[in-house]
Amino acid sequence: MPYKVLYPKPVLVWLAILFILSIGAGQNDPDSLLTIWQDENQSDSVRGNTYLDYIYEYYYVSEADSALQMLDELRQFAEDRSINKLLVDIHSSIGYLQFRLGRYDDALSNYNHGLELAEEIDYELGAADILLRIGFVYHDNENIILAISYYRRSQKIYEKFDDKAGLSSVYNEFGSIYRAMGDLETSLDYYQKSIEINRQNGNEPQNAAMYSNLGDLYIEDGDFASALEYFEKGLEIYQEENDYLGMARSFAGIGQVLAEEGKLQESLNEMQRSLEISEEINDIQGSASTFLDIGFLFLDQGRLRPAIQNCRLSLERSRQVGDLGSQMEACACLYEAYKGINNIEQALEFHELMNILEDSMQLEETAKHVQQIEFSNQMLADSLVRVEKEMQIRLAHQAEIQRKNMNRNLALAVGLFFLLLSVGLYRRWIYVKRSKAIIEKEKERSDSLLLNILPSEIAEELKEKGKAQARDYDLVSILFTDFKGFTEKAARLSASELIDEINHCFRAFDFICEEYGIEKIKTIGDAYMAAGGLPVSSGNSVRNTILAGLKMQAFIQKRKEDKAENEIYFDMRVGIHTGPVVAGIVGVKKFQYDVWGDTVNTAARMESNGVPGKVNVSQDTYELMKDDPQFEFTSRGSVEVKGKGSMKMWFVTTRSSSSSKWNS
Repeated sequence: MPYKVLYPKPVLVWLAILFILSIGAGQNDPDSLLTIWQDENQSDSVRGNTYLDYIYEYYYVSEADSALQMLDELRQFAEDRSINKLLVDIHSSIGYLQFRLGRYDDALSNYNHGLELAEEIDYELGAADILLRIGFVYHDNENIILAISYYRRSQKIYEKFDDKAGLSSVYNEFGSIYRAMGDLETSLDYYQKSIEINRQNGNEPQNAAMYSNLGDLYIEDGDFASALEYFEKGLEIYQEENDYLGMARSFAGIGQVLAEEGKLQESLNEMQRSLEISEEINDIQGSASTFLDIGFLFLDQGRLRPAIQNCRLSLERSRQVGDLGSQMEACACLYEAYKGINNIEQALEFHELMNILEDSMQLEETAKHVQQIEFSNQMLADSLVRVEKEMQIRLAHQAEIQRKNMNRNLALAVGLFFLLLSVGLYRRWIYVKRSKAIIEKEKERSDSLLLNILPSEIAEELKEKGKAQARDYDLVSILFTDFKGFTEKAARLSASELIDEINHCFRAFDFICEEYGIEKIKTIGDAYMAAGGLPVSSGNSVRNTILAGLKMQAFIQKRKEDKAENEIYFDMRVGIHTGPVVAGIVGVKKFQYDVWGDTVNTAARMESNGVPGKVNVSQDTYELMKDDPQFEFTSRGSVEVKGKGSMKMWFVTTRSSSSSKWNS
């Protein structure tokens, strides 16, 4: 089966939540729940919460559209009676269903309404649940920075209240994120923490989704026996609890393991079982994924007509939920299949569509660097409330005049005046709202593009003053990396393979720079340049730059170990020097943030005179960090450097490097 790059998403977490909600399904008689809901002698709070339980048990998992209608009815009930805690849970539930259906903007709007109300009434656990679910939305859209921010906020509240179920979900999400970074060891640790919490809490059934996560992880690690074991563990729980969404996910996972083992017909049987369930419960995202897997299975067997049929169905479902990645993979399947039956016209059509989708995904990737989105729906709701209050005040004043004066003509005149005034205010508000929305949209777009190429502090200065002054920095650590023998090895790879490999490495380096708070400056061919201590000085910048360099080397070493025996891999040199630099923006239409000075040249010499697999630092950097207990330095003595003469150099490692694969 062709290798597919699947970005880990929080799909299994929402499977777990749906699973938890459905565990009690069937334990209560639906008629008894409806009787309580319809009994006006019961308190409003009891009636509302009972109806919410009824929706969870009988509609939330399998009939999302019906559940949304019923939740909207319950929302109106709670609003009319000011049952605010219930209202928070309703907004969270509506948002979650919309997220499941791929309606991300609607989901975020409901989450924000619920979060604002939860904070207003000090309903902290309700706020934590919503923060976690907002993180799901950003995680599902691969905006990892924002997702982590919301996960951390929810984690603090769960820890405050010792909420085991909440902490289990947060740990599961961090496991997914580390899996995306290729750190399977740390990912496994987080997944195991999540599972252990559930066991201690007497909630083993919740581990069904965690077992599926572990199944995916072991597939990535090539341990198919363990993967199959965990998928089957999860399936057993899902079947006991009649969780059809989880069963579909487990059958698909088992099918993927069998496909990796070359058991294509057995794999196809499991995929068909998954598909039947997904179609029956209207799980569009699940159907799209499974149709795609089946299409690739048929493609691998040379059964091109069934491959075309299934990949077309996958493309159709993926379009319904706006999943560009799945659409692009479906187009790749259709391109290969049509090419195989010699239908060149159709093959070219899907190849062109595949390229268009790839461009769209790249544009979407740029947009996802925006740190926070302000939703116009919230502004609209706030403005409508203000207008309604103004109208109520004016109408009340009109009624008071009418009662006092008993003058019909005067009352009508006053009423007409205020009606016209209200209409005028409303139309003016509509105009201001539309204008503001247009301005905000353009501002967000401009800010997003600017933050992709400039540090945030420099970008803010550029926006405020129209220019950014170059600055002198007394203590900046410059880091250079370069691949050994790049030209010779690059000649043995195709253009696509070469770009994929470099992009994979540099993307990991970007994550590492973000983790240690150092600034990526630029890439030049196979070289990567970063700087610690700018644009904002930090007391830990030298230490963090060294840690980042060590982690980059650890990543390259792990990448080398993961390669097959006959695959091409890269070795890398890393050099670091610390000293003064000048930093600023060059260019007018195309900005570039860059640094200059002898420090930069010396750092480049540290790299070029380094050794693959090592981090080579200068004497100046050594003097600053030699007393740090975390580091061990090995002297290289004096090394003759072109244009610099004799320079002392040091290799640096961490004292804990032997027990940490990422040297962190």
